[in-house]
Amino acid sequence: MCDAGPMAQTVCVIVSAADRERLRAISGDRNQSRKHMERARIVLASAEREPAQRVAAGVGVSRPTVWRWQQRYAEVGVEGLLRDKTRKPGKTPIAAQTTARVVALTCTTPPHQATHWTGRAMAKAIGISLRSVQRIWQVHQLQPHRIRTFKRSRDPSFAAKLADVVGL
Repeated sequence: MCDAGPMAQTVCVIVSAADRERLRAISGDRNQSRKHMERARIVLASAEREPAQRVAAGVGVSRPTVWRWQQRYAEVGVEGLLRDKTRKPGKTPIAAQTTARVVALTCTTPPHQATHWTGRAMAKAIGISLRSVQRIWQVHQLQPHRIRTFKRSRDPSFAAKLADVVGL
């Protein structure tokens, strides 16, 4: 009986005698990394025609994990279990020019008579994400919301009141 999961996957794991010995050695070797031991145990249990649910419960992983390593063993063999697939690198880092523009713009007056630059306003002005602005500010230890400024009164009689209170 081959294992047919709900994703209509049918994987028959057939292990040669040499592979079986190697997998047993890997699964029993306490010097191996835990993930390699786990993968070897998945393939060995699958070779005994155990259903994916029982293999997953026995090894302590999910069924998709069982299917993934059954498939990898079928495609590459034991070596595939000992080597992780390479992944595409994440997002490209923000260009130094963009970072410099964010830092320089943070030190200027913000648009629309705002008291300070907000992360969203900066992100919109530069054309990058809010999180990117936050990271740049964190690296450069910038906190635009903490800039101390003197607030001028719009009261027309402010000078007279000030003179009255201070006594100038």
